Amino acid sequence: MELKHSPPPKTIRRVAIVGAGMMGAAIAAANVRRNVPVLLADSDPQALATAAKRIAEELADIGEPPSPQVVESVRRFVAVSPDDAQLGDCDLLLESIVESEPVKQQLYARIEPHLAPSAIWASNTSTIPIGRLSAKLADGRRFLGLHFFHPVRERPLVEVIRGPQTDEPTITTATAYVRSIGKTPLTVGDQPGFLANRLLFPYLTEAFELLLDGVGLADIELAATGFGMALGPLRLIDEIGMDTVFSSGRVLLKAFPDRINPSPIMVAMYKAGRLGRKTGAGFFAYPPGLGPAEPGRRDPAVNRLITAWIRQPRAVPADHILARLLLSMFQEATLILEERQVRDPRTIDLAVVSGLGFPAARGGLLRWADALGTKQILAMLEELSPLGPRFAPTALLRKMAAKSQPFYP
Repeated sequence: MELKHSPPPKTIRRVAIVGAGMMGAAIAAANVRRNVPVLLADSDPQALATAAKRIAEELADIGEPPSPQVVESVRRFVAVSPDDAQLGDCDLLLESIVESEPVKQQLYARIEPHLAPSAIWASNTSTIPIGRLSAKLADGRRFLGLHFFHPVRERPLVEVIRGPQTDEPTITTATAYVRSIGKTPLTVGDQPGFLANRLLFPYLTEAFELLLDGVGLADIELAATGFGMALGPLRLIDEIGMDTVFSSGRVLLKAFPDRINPSPIMVAMYKAGRLGRKTGAGFFAYPPGLGPAEPGRRDPAVNRLITAWIRQPRAVPADHILARLLLSMFQEATLILEERQVRDPRTIDLAVVSGLGFPAARGGLLRWADALGTKQILAMLEELSPLGPRFAPTALLRKMAAKSQPFYP
């Protein structure tokens, strides 16, 4: 029998990134670190005018201004242009614009005629299925998802999402490219939220619920970072951007209405323009001159904004806060396993450690669950079940707890 081999990957000599916002600049910096030339395109002249500065800040040592070497590297490897015709000189195009299906499709209709016949292109979408994004393309074989995570400099994971039309050479080339810029590729299924954001959004949703229940912002952050999370959930929202969380949340709410609760605090923050680091204010303040890796400052204006929505201010033990945050994520993990969306628990743990900042020392979400034991996890969920169906233990957990069965044999 003749064995079939994957085609060799094509060499990515130049990358075009459409979208010169914070995420686009951070992805551009990841390429510059590996000496990959980048063309940064955007219809906003102001975004292009400040792109080189933001890329240099991404490349600088934390707390330090960009060195002359960094500035020279950006000058050498980064070009900016509003002209779609220049996209034809690139081997890979990566779209990183607003998380809106219609807006992305309008962009694709405009730029597809300019792409080279051999070029592959990808969306950095965090939640929208690739099959939906590629539905109106003339040729969807060279289109896929490449989902980077915030903050890009610190998160090695990149989700590689195969659409219904994506061919094998495209997957092979994209996977090799991800490795070439020092990132870890993880191939995931094409569904709303893919893998990592399916796990992340219940966690972020629970942070909003804790605020509504009167838990202090600082207490929520401290419970998460005290456990070892790289960022607390509210600072993570600031890094992602409230507009992106809002748009992504709408996609996931439609797909999983029983588990994603719309939060009036999210809407209030969004309407107030407190989108996070990108606007200088979110749950924290980001004054001018603050580096892209420096944490924000406390801002009393946040408390005044969300006070109207708080049910009743109260002190809550840190272990209760942490249980709600982690078990919301755990619940989604067991559902993903029930649906056979991943092969084994290792895939979930890779996603949360490499993509979401879960403490590596704990081995991942399901390693953490095994350390407690499925019986203990079941008891914790039953204690939280009065808060709503989102904490109702899943059939998989009940079955495992009955046998004291771990996720890892």
